[in-house]
Amino acid sequence: MKKLKILAIAVIIAIILLFAPGFFLSKAVVNAASNKESVQPKTNNPTDKDTLIELAEQKMPVLKGGLFDRFHSNSPMDIVAKERPDIDLSWFKTIQKQKKEVGFTTYSPNFYYSNSSITAIYTADMSKIKELIPEKVKGLVKPISYTPGKGLIAITSYAYHYCDNDFYNELSISIVTTQPGRSNWGLISLMGELNDKNLWGYVLKLPVDTELARVRGVYGYNLPKWLIPINYTNEGNSLTFNYYDEKGNFDFSMAGKKLDVSASTPEITRSNFINLNKQGQLTHGYTDVRAIKKASSKSAEDIQLNLSDGPLSTFIRSLGLNKLVKYDYQPEFQAALYTPELVQEEKK
Repeated sequence: MKKLKILAIAVIIAIILLFAPGFFLSKAVVNAASNKESVQPKTNNPTDKDTLIELAEQKMPVLKGGLFDRFHSNSPMDIVAKERPDIDLSWFKTIQKQKKEVGFTTYSPNFYYSNSSITAIYTADMSKIKELIPEKVKGLVKPISYTPGKGLIAITSYAYHYCDNDFYNELSISIVTTQPGRSNWGLISLMGELNDKNLWGYVLKLPVDTELARVRGVYGYNLPKWLIPINYTNEGNSLTFNYYDEKGNFDFSMAGKKLDVSASTPEITRSNFINLNKQGQLTHGYTDVRAIKKASSKSAEDIQLNLSDGPLSTFIRSLGLNKLVKYDYQPEFQAALYTPELVQEEKK
């Protein structure tokens, strides 16, 4: 009886949230890009600021004397504290790293000490979403059905200012899914994940702007990473990320308004991802994110995607983005990224 009452309350709340004026139903702001500049594409050629290393049988440049050059993802806390006394390391000191072999030797979790991000969650065409998820993954998790014919796409721009991989920028385009084995109750499922601070998704695109981040992501985490130029700016009233194709031509930009974060209190949320390794086996990885400063909005005016005819822009258009569900502005957060483990599949 108690469970039925809780479910009934959840249904009522979901209906109110779905139809309340202005809540979750703002139109997506997707503009034609006016910014057409090009940049020099990234290369694997080291400069005098780099050290050439080998990882996963591939040679690549890393920052000379940087954290990865010296410690290979196992940075001592006392060294980090000495070099960045402005960063609160108390959370990281509660986490024990473990040595892992993932095609190369690493230590899990990977620590991200100081970072910023903006996220936009949109409704999108469910038929297209279903096409993009491998059948084996769909047997474990389902794309959340937000409204009839609509699923959810999360687009996040990350700036990792200081981490075990030194620093880099990243774009994530992912499908919001149910938890493994859970029924798809649409908005109720979404609200449940948000309430539990335990989110699930399938990553579609994850380009980065350093070769170190690309190789570690592809070989260590089974993630769809490739190398492109990315420019991050923190100026005026917004955080802006400009993305380019592999030849250095402008592709698209994502600009998020700086919201009031004065009421923030630190909280930890887990973001889980299901994917397939190179042997076609299901794997599960996750990131624990400690939000230090964060605010959210449901106004489509607070986040803009400016698209061109580039490959990422073309892909975003193909998703049929429709309504903005939520915008998250996170100017300061920390994270611990764990290496994926094999999912124990049920024998048929």
